Amino acid sequence: MNFEHETLVAFSKSWGLFYLIGMAIVVVVYTFWPGNKKKFDHAKRAVLRKEDRP
Repeated sequence: MNFEHETLVAFSKSWGLFYLIGMAIVVVVYTFWPGNKKKFDHAKRAVLRKEDRP
């Protein structure tokens, strides 16, 4: 198979765009999934705790 540079660039631009959009959708769905609320609430409060250890 002999691909030209322009063909590969066009392919990577179009599918790369779809890949990034898909990953953004996955992140948003994961963030707002009801089962993750407890985990994110714990992380939100953990920042405000005063501890000397990690």
